[in-house]
Amino acid sequence: MSLNSLLVSSDDKTVRVLRRVLSDLEIGVEHCSDTESAVHQLTRNRFEAVIVDCCNIGTIGQVFRSVRLAACNKRAIAIAIVEAQTSLQEAFEIGAHFVFYKPLSTERAKASLRAARALMKRERRRNARLAVQIPVLLRVEDGAAQLRAMTTDLGEGGMALVLQTRARNLSSMHANFTLPGTEHRIESITEIAWEGPSRQVGIRFIDLAPEAQDQLKNWLDSRSPEFEKDDPPVSCKLTDLSPAGCYVELTSPFPIGTRVILLTEAHSELKRASAVVRVMHPEAGMGVEFDRNSALQKKQSSELLSVLSTGSHPDLMVQPDGLNADAPRAFSDDPLVKFFIEKADLSSETFRHELTRRRSRSAAARG
Repeated sequence: MSLNSLLVSSDDKTVRVLRRVLSDLEIGVEHCSDTESAVHQLTRNRFEAVIVDCCNIGTIGQVFRSVRLAACNKRAIAIAIVEAQTSLQEAFEIGAHFVFYKPLSTERAKASLRAARALMKRERRRNARLAVQIPVLLRVEDGAAQLRAMTTDLGEGGMALVLQTRARNLSSMHANFTLPGTEHRIESITEIAWEGPSRQVGIRFIDLAPEAQDQLKNWLDSRSPEFEKDDPPVSCKLTDLSPAGCYVELTSPFPIGTRVILLTEAHSELKRASAVVRVMHPEAGMGVEFDRNSALQKKQSSELLSVLSTGSHPDLMVQPDGLNADAPRAFSDDPLVKFFIEKADLSSETFRHELTRRRSRSAAARG
């Protein structure tokens, strides 16, 4: 299945640049020269990305609101092309995930669109579902009850179920099932994503172990070859580290609210931890806060920290794990994460200058 984008622009030069770049990245393009025809397209066709070029930030916001109202496009990646005087904060406030500044060059557009493509693929894959019936055992978190259910579909991010008996006050549960044709047992803490009529519910995995994630991904690939492969992780440079987060430099950072996986190798063993992007600067870098909600997440982040804290500068990689619009705003006591949140409204240049000063003060205090 090919990725598709909607490009809204009346600027011939912008259209030429983006058509060439999107073609190189194997992303299809539907072009509209005005917002009215774009909104018409959004109600009738599915797009993985919507790119809007307009000197009026309010008009871009109107298109992005239409994107979120269209059921088939509400998960689309929103990309705003703006003039130099528009701040990042203004663009993010209207719903942009990525921001491109004019004049648009082929090299800069390709760098940012690589990150967008990786996120587009991940979003589509996370939300893809395979129709399958698998018995599932559910245990309510307080341990008071066990429920039996049957899946109607399954994906990397969760599954739809029909409960054997109707249950009330469902919230957090522990799910347990075996992938058909294998001995792989999948166990995860889950949460209710939606409740349908009668005994139908959708649940979301929130604590899958890395091994189980790989087993589930490989099993789905074997049953559904059209599932698109993720883009490989990209290299990044660690500049700042704390027990709760870090700042990394890379030319194609991911949007605020994106859940990412940080990976590095130690003693021939891959260490990885999940995190949420709290601040992002196009073409420069991003600050992330480690996920530490569960025991598994705390263990993974601690193991990654022990490797990154050695001072040996191990190779660090990052890949997107999907947009997380519901990610709670950080209220961490960690000084670095607090810095990300409190300084998020600064321009990219000013933020990085302040971050460098903070790094120097920390080094002086340690020395």
